[in-house]
Amino acid sequence: MGSSRIIVLVCWTAILSWAGVSVYGQSAAGPAQPAGSKQSGDKGGPAGVTGLPRGKKLMLKDGNFQLVRGYSRNGERVRYLSAERGDWEEIPAAMVDWDATARAEMEEKNEEEALAKRVHAQEQAQRIEMVMDVDASLQVAPGVFLPPGEGMFLIQGKSVTPLEQVGSEVKTDKKQFLKQVLSPIPIVPSKQNVRIPGAKAKTRVTATQVEFYLREAPPDPDRTTPIVKSGRPGESGPEVELVRAIIKGDKRQLESIRSLFGQQMDTKRDTISIERWEVAPTVFRFTLSQPLPPGEYALAEILPDGMNLYVWDFGVDAASAGAKAAASGKKN
Repeated sequence: MGSSRIIVLVCWTAILSWAGVSVYGQSAAGPAQPAGSKQSGDKGGPAGVTGLPRGKKLMLKDGNFQLVRGYSRNGERVRYLSAERGDWEEIPAAMVDWDATARAEMEEKNEEEALAKRVHAQEQAQRIEMVMDVDASLQVAPGVFLPPGEGMFLIQGKSVTPLEQVGSEVKTDKKQFLKQVLSPIPIVPSKQNVRIPGAKAKTRVTATQVEFYLREAPPDPDRTTPIVKSGRPGESGPEVELVRAIIKGDKRQLESIRSLFGQQMDTKRDTISIERWEVAPTVFRFTLSQPLPPGEYALAEILPDGMNLYVWDFGVDAASAGAKAAASGKKN
């Protein structure tokens, strides 16, 4: 009997000791008190948790919130990992304002998306500025540098002139068309002429020794460029031809295309030999082996689908008698 009482006493002592430890452990960790929560306007980080990822707001009904790195709801309790203390803690689910928590999560998501867009835009702008800075440092003549921006530039001595693209039109030759109509058998080839409006280009030069620089857009599908193309771009760099125009009335003819039964037979254009040099990424230089005689010209990019209908035009005027005499005097 005595031994039985001793055994029961020992068991109760062990149970009470275990219960006491449990109660003490709960009170020591304890649920986080709302009064100690961070206010929504306080963005300062707690000491000792530097380098931790940005926390989420678990909004409380009293207007405060707990900054947590994750949480889960289990019945009437909410267990969360405090971003301030770095420990797992619990509070009653009834203390949480779930609607406000959902709104806070949505606002944070929208802020993160907006921030990501701003960072992407800044990176793109920085990359483009870096490319422009490199290009702007290109020296095209002693003390003369290529201006920023995309397009074709004409270099005349120490003068740099941006060339504007002008659209050309394709017209069917009326004489060939009449021959086709009058012929009982449609074996007469058709002829189309590529012309640009106006008998003279707006840009004029007097120097017969010129060269050209073409800056294309960096390879970016989201970036727009002022350079217009009427066909599929090539993949091995721009293939540009210098074409001498034939003046016909108030038009300048660049190319004639002959076709038969809808199939292109040949094309004719008066081209002048130029050589291409890649001087920087997306920047190309075009040089001539001989001076240009007076006349009307156009720089045309040759695309896999044919000549680009948007060309850079300019004209070369004959030097005046005074300029010729001055040049002759310098040589003598």
